[in-house]
Order: sequence, then C-alpha cells, then structure tokens
Amino acid sequence: MRSLTWRYFDYILFGAVLILIIFGIAMIRSAIAGNTVLTPLINRQILFAAASLVVIFITAAIDYHYWSSLIRPMYIITVVALAILTVVGQAIYGSARWFDTGVILIQPSELAKIVLILALADYYAHSRDKPHNFRWIAQSFLTMFFIAVWIALQPNLSTTIVMIVLWFGLLWLSGLPTKYLITFILVGMIGVVIAFPLLEPYQQGRIINFVLPDESARHGDTYNVDQARITIGSGGWTGMGYGLGTQVQLRFLKVRHTDFIFSAIGEEFGFLGMLALLGFLVLVILRCLRAAQLAQDAFGSYIAYGFTILILFQAAVNIGVNLNLIPVTGLTLPFVSYGGSSLLSLSLGIGLVESVILRHKPD
Repeated sequence: MRSLTWRYFDYILFGAVLILIIFGIAMIRSAIAGNTVLTPLINRQILFAAASLVVIFITAAIDYHYWSSLIRPMYIITVVALAILTVVGQAIYGSARWFDTGVILIQPSELAKIVLILALADYYAHSRDKPHNFRWIAQSFLTMFFIAVWIALQPNLSTTIVMIVLWFGLLWLSGLPTKYLITFILVGMIGVVIAFPLLEPYQQGRIINFVLPDESARHGDTYNVDQARITIGSGGWTGMGYGLGTQVQLRFLKVRHTDFIFSAIGEEFGFLGMLALLGFLVLVILRCLRAAQLAQDAFGSYIAYGFTILILFQAAVNIGVNLNLIPVTGLTLPFVSYGGSSLLSLSLGIGLVESVILRHKPD
C-alpha cells in the first residue's frame, strides 16, 4: 500500500477506541483490586490490548476486498469450530463457549460475529440487483442460521440474538420490502412463545425475574441487578473517585469487571463519567456510520454498517442490563469489559472499517 493512502486513516475513530481500551484496563484494575485470584487478568487484558492495536493496523493495511475471496473457507471453519465446541468445549458458568488451550480461553463465537458480518456483506453486495423476494431473504437467513444454531446450543442466547440482529439489520439496510415486515413481526412473536419453554432454566429465570421480580429475594436471582442499581445510585453526579467505590471495592457488586463494569464506572465516576463514556461509544458508532457512507462500494458499506449495528446493539444491551431496563444477558461493554476474544474481534472489526475508509473515493 502506498504511504500516501494512510492520510485517510480515521485517527478520530482510532483515538476513541484507544481511549475506551485504556479506560477499560484502568476500570478492570479497580474492579478486581485486592482479589489475588483475578489479579492476573489485568496483565492479560494489557497483552490483549497491545495485540488488538496491532490487529487494527494490520487489518486496515489489507484491502478489505481480499476478504471476499476468503469468506467461504472462513465461514466453514467457523461453523466447524462452533460445532466441535459443543462436544469438547470448556464448560464455564453452565455452558460450553470456550476452547481451553491451557494458557487462555478462546471464545469462537466472538470471531463468528465478524465472519457473519463479512458473509452477509458479501451476499447483500452481490445480490443487490436480484429480486428482493422470499428466496433472497431465505438465503441470507440460512447464512446466519448455520452459525447461530451452534451458538444457541452452547447455550449462548445473548450472542445468538446478536447474530439475528446483525442479519435483520443488514437485511433492512439492503432493501427489505415493507410487505415482509408484518410477517417478520408475527413470526418473531410466535418464535418467542415457542422458544421460551426450550430455554435453559437459568435463562427462563432471568426473564421471569425481570418481568415479575421477587423483591424479597435479595440474595437470590435478582441480587446482581439489585447491586448494580445500588452501585450506580451511590455514584451520584461525580462519583466516589477511582478505586474508592464501596460497592465495588467491598465486592458487593459481582462480575464487576465484565457484565457490570458500567455500574462500577457509575459508582467511581458518577453520572458525568457515564455520560463521557457514552460519548466515546457514540463517537465510535458515528465514525463507523461515516465509513459506511464513504465506502467506494456496497461490500465496504455493508461491512461498516454491520459493525455499527454490532457496537450499537451490544453497548445498548449491556447498559440496559446495568440499568435494569432489560433482562440480564452475558453481553459485555465493547472495548471496556474484560475479555480477550471480545477485544480482539472488535479490533478486527475496527481494522476492517479503517480499511474501508482508507480505500474510499475522496470528493
């Protein structure tokens, strides 16, 4: 690649991501302070962060069109890996979602999100001139289904929903006829009713406790959500200060370095700190939307749109859980929560978006 091309690199997007990653490491350090079992996670996250920055630049340097020729083998490898995981995966928290390498745990479903975005982007880009009929919809659905079904069997309901949202979001952006919307709404409602009895008991419990919370169960299924609300409320406008949050430091708030790190941020930096964090997340989303609009072709545009949907949905769900607006899920806060596989896959997505920007046609 010619060095001149790098002047189109979106340094604002990269800067926002870098700030989120650094802030995330700092919050993980505060959240697990004093816990000797979890202390090694800090250095691991730092290593993953360094690797993620390298991934961003390497992926940006590669022409994103190159991935189009690799979609089929990547898709097959992803499906096979997810299928194997259901048999030999390391079971943690009641589900088989990780490969245990002996050094780190690898979560293939995180990479599967990026593979699905690429596969759908390629499909929609090459079928723009085809009739947008039921067959067109069904083919894209199957592209999503053969990945999502294995994730659902882990079981991993939250990531399965992410896959469905990515599929439907890109389907809508690619020109879904309005006449099919009513059908989707009806099928979706029926699907929810049919799927509920098939969920794992703990998944059913999360939904039931959200709809009909048991206020007397302070140490039961609603404990984490109750503590998250207390944690956010105790932060006030400006917070208690970094490393000084009582809910966090006294460990009343559980999974505070992953699912509920937003609550920890609220206690230590207050309402203003949460607004600042939201500002950087919104900035990332807006810069990804900008890349989609500047893309030189439909494939690049759909890649950027897909990653925008991923960041927006995952951030909204995580924050919604922390605020008790939706049932508890396992989705982490993008770039901030602990998780090597998540951080690397998100950085790969950022690199793809940067690749689209680097090769756009300037006015």
